[in-house]
Parts: sequence; structure tokens; C-alpha cells
Amino acid sequence: MNILIVDDDRTNLFIMAAIVRRLDDAEPVTMESPLDAAEWLRGNEPDLILLDQMMPEMDGIELLRHIRDDARLDTVPVVMITANTAVDIRVRALDEGCSDFLTKPVVVPEVQARLRNLLALRHSRALLRDRAALLAAEVERVTAALQRQGEELVNRLSRAAEYRDPETGAHIERMALYSQLVAEAAGCGGAFAQELMKAAPMHDIGKIAIPDMILLKPGRLSPEEMTVMRQHAAIGHRILADSPIPLLRLAAEIALSHHEKFDGSGYPNGLAGPDIPLSGRIVAIADVFDALTSTRPYKRSWKLEEARTYMVENRGGHFDPALLDAFLSRWEEVCRIHHENADELPELVPDVVHH
Repeated sequence: MNILIVDDDRTNLFIMAAIVRRLDDAEPVTMESPLDAAEWLRGNEPDLILLDQMMPEMDGIELLRHIRDDARLDTVPVVMITANTAVDIRVRALDEGCSDFLTKPVVVPEVQARLRNLLALRHSRALLRDRAALLAAEVERVTAALQRQGEELVNRLSRAAEYRDPETGAHIERMALYSQLVAEAAGCGGAFAQELMKAAPMHDIGKIAIPDMILLKPGRLSPEEMTVMRQHAAIGHRILADSPIPLLRLAAEIALSHHEKFDGSGYPNGLAGPDIPLSGRIVAIADVFDALTSTRPYKRSWKLEEARTYMVENRGGHFDPALLDAFLSRWEEVCRIHHENADELPELVPDVVHH
């Protein structure tokens, strides 16, 4: 370890250097000029600094102030060596961050004891800092692991839902990408857009509880059947809610709210406007658009421009106007997502959408 000694008196430098060498693994770095010391400190970090209080060009307190202004050196112990016993000098030095004082003429055993204590304290602080860094890294690692686990759980639950839902995996992929696109276009931030893309595939997880005779019916549902079908939003929320994993909590919010309509005519809670969670308002656009433009056993696919017209006609009714405008502002990307993630299902029957 290096101990910097700054004193304009060569005899004092020699004495202090000899004392420092008696410490285990300590190597003195001696300098007569405080200006040279200040320059050396720009590129070096000693383990301890000994400063003479009275020096030409720059006194010890001024050099101490310079040291404490450098964030790299703010934890380095600094000992002021002075023949001046005035209280005001000591108070000024303490105010500037001085760690300890030695009074001239120095007493060797006292100097050695004080330096050992200060070096031990610095070592302990370094260990605490390292442990804090290790703890922060471990927290980050565990958080990342939980995030990955959450994402895997979402993917697996989404796959499970696909076995019962006539909607294909390509639909899940497209509406997730549409959701991300809307969030980004609306200025929601990249992190939220990414989380929304990961959580959106869980929007219809509640359909695993809907009877096959209703879920797979190749035609329009009766009012009674539609009532049962609409229960999937609340069921999905119950499946996902209260999870310690943030991604699943977001998915629960989406499951419950993506069938709400901006004018309050949606379900299950009849929410309107900003009372509908942002995630639900975004996924509503993505889900309906993809449902319209996808082939199902019970409906034909709409052309993209037909679907666009429908969406515009329902601006402010079904859909949040600002979010729909954001979606349409990225129309070329919407078309690209649609074509690059197309599924292959034959067009079978008329225009019926189970919502």
C-alpha cells in the first residue's frame, strides 16, 4: 500500500518515511511540493495521506480541500501534521475532511498506532464497499433470474392456452408486436413497450376455463353463450393476479382490461377513458386489429385497409383516440408485422368474431 507524505522540510520527510516503512506492506511516496502532490494525485490513489500544515505555495488545508474535491479520494484518510496547536486550525481542518492530527515533534509509537488504525479503518471501508457492490450484483442477478422465470412462465401458459383457443400462435406473436409498436409510438418508453410485448400474449389466458362448445363454436354465439365467453377476462385476471413477478401482474391487468372500451361500453367492468389501464387500452387496439385481419374457423380475414377503416370509425368509441393515432402513424410497420408473421388457415366461414 502507498502512503503519500507531503512536507516542504526534507528532514521531516525522511523521518516520516522511515516510520511508514516500519508498517507492514507500507511504501512511502514523499513530495516536498504540495503542487507536485496535487498533480500526482490526479492519477494516483494512495491508501493514506500525511500533510504538513504549513507549506509554501499551498498550505496543508488548501491541499486537503483539493483532495476532498476529488470523488476518487473522498474516502482516503488524511492526517494533518502541525506544530500549531490553535483550535481554529484544527476546526478548519476537520471541516475540510481531515481524519486525524499529529503534533510536532511527533512521537513514533503514537504515529505508528494512529496510522495502523486509519489503515485498518480504510481496509474495513473498502471491504464494506466491495460487499455492497457484490450484494448489488447479486440482487441484480436474482432479479434478472426472476424476470427470466416470469417470461418463461408467461410463454408456457400462453402455449397451454393455444391448445384450447382456435387463435393461432401467430396471432399471439402479431398482437404482442402490435402492442409494443403502439406503446413505442405513443412515447411510453422502451422498457414499458418491451414488458407489454412479453405480457400481452397472456391476454386471453382465461379462455382455458371456457367450455369447448362455446370456445370452439363455428358460428355466432347466443347471448347466453356470449355471457359465458366474456367471463374469460375476469378468469384470466384471477389466474395471474397477486403474483410477486411484475410481468405476471402486468399480464393480469391486461387480461382484465383489454375488452374495456374507451366509451365505457366494454366489459367486464364498463370502465371508460383513462380509467382503463394504459396496457388494456393498447392491447385492445392490437387484439381487435389482428382479430379482424386474421382467418378463423368461424370468420374470414379482413383486408388491412378494411380493418383500418373499422378502427378509425371506432376511434373514441372502442379505442383510445391518441393511442389509435399512434398505431396508425406507424402503418408501414403494422403492415410489415402482419405479412412477416402470417398464418396459413383456409378461409371458411362468414364474418363472426368471438369477443
